[in-house]
Parts: sequence; structure tokens; C-alpha cells
Amino acid sequence: MLSDQELILDEDNRLTIGELKKIVKKKQRIYLCSDGDMVPLEDRSSGYYKLAPTAGAPLLEISGVKMHISKGTDPYISASEMAEQVVSQGDKVLDCCSGLGYAAIAAHRLGAREVLSIELSPEVMGLRALNPWSNDLAKEGIVQRQGNSFELINSMTAASFDSVIHDPPRFSLAGELYSEAFYAEILRVLRRHGKLFHYTGNPHMIKRGSGFVDGVIRRLKAAGFKRVEKVPHLMGVRAQK
Repeated sequence: MLSDQELILDEDNRLTIGELKKIVKKKQRIYLCSDGDMVPLEDRSSGYYKLAPTAGAPLLEISGVKMHISKGTDPYISASEMAEQVVSQGDKVLDCCSGLGYAAIAAHRLGAREVLSIELSPEVMGLRALNPWSNDLAKEGIVQRQGNSFELINSMTAASFDSVIHDPPRFSLAGELYSEAFYAEILRVLRRHGKLFHYTGNPHMIKRGSGFVDGVIRRLKAAGFKRVEKVPHLMGVRAQK
């Protein structure tokens, strides 16, 4: 309830008009109200990680770089559309770079029987634990694992997944996740006719062609993938074993 003097959230948490004005000045931040204090959902322990507001679900930013498609859409919706590209009822799904977990949750809602969701960053895992839109990661059928996908995939059983969602950080931060060697490992763990959706970024480059996206496609084909095609509106590439 908002009065002339304060915003009453509940009987234990109230904010004065002065406090609200300070919050309004700090744009593109989300706050957690805890014991009467407004704490920004961010982590500065290693780089700068934060949750940023949208018209719908929050998006993740790392050092100023948005980790989701957000222009003209909602990060949760765009992640759901990525999952829809490759996930079918009853699938076992590998989500290589989970982030806030939106794609893993979407895969589960599409009827996946099991989702293995891998995230490297403890900072990201800490933020998503405070994000209500990530709560469904705790549902039965979703397994969360912290670690490096490039290393963990080597120990996975061959032909054990029906579909893979691969939404890596930008190339400059994790070039190994765009390598032919990693693509070959994804192919190995996919079952026959298994599907991959690989987020690559920048829709303009995908539409007009670029050395970067063409290189991704070339390496996917060299690794053994078939039916490799661009999906411009999702800034990615779809492929099949």
C-alpha cells in the first residue's frame, strides 16, 4: 500500500518516499526487500553480475552484456522458443549453459522426462536462487549441476540425450564452447536423430551471413551434424544428428 509518506510492503517492510526516490534514480536494477532494506540483486565478487528488469522475467547481465534475447520479447519467452525448436514430449535434455534456467524450465514444461542443467558460474547460481522466475528449477525432473560443460560432457554416456540446448557466453569468454571438439562431444551424447539448438547471437549477422556464424555452421558440419540451419529470430542455429 502506498501512502503520502511510505510504501508498505508488509507489516515488517516499509519504505519511505525518500528511499523510493533513491531507488528510482538507479535504473535497470532489481531489488530484494530484506529486513527493511532494499538490496540490489547483483554480485561484484568476480566481475559484475546483475538481474535487470524487463516487462516480464528478469534478464541476466554480466559486465554490461545481456545474456538473453530481450528486444521486443521477454527473456523467458525467447528461452521457451529455443526449447521448442528441439524438445519433444518424453525427451532427455541437456542444457549446457543454464544461466537463470529459463530454457531448462521450458524444456520441462514441454514434457521432457529429465533435464540436466549445467551452469559454471557460482555468481549466476546465487542470483537465480533469488529470482522467482527460476524457482521451477527445483522441480522433480530437473537436475542442476555446477561445472564446466566442456569438461563435464567428456564423462557423459554416449547416445544418452534426445536434445541439447546450447546457449554459451560470448566467444571471447568461452571460445572452447564454440569449438569443433565440443560440437563432436555434443554429437556423441545425442541419440540417433537427436537435435541441437545453439544460440550464436546477433540476428543481423545471422541474416546477412558472417564469418563467425558461418564458422559455427562449418564446425558443426565437420563434427558430423546434419540439417544445420539458421534460426534468425532466435539468433541461433538448429542441427540434427
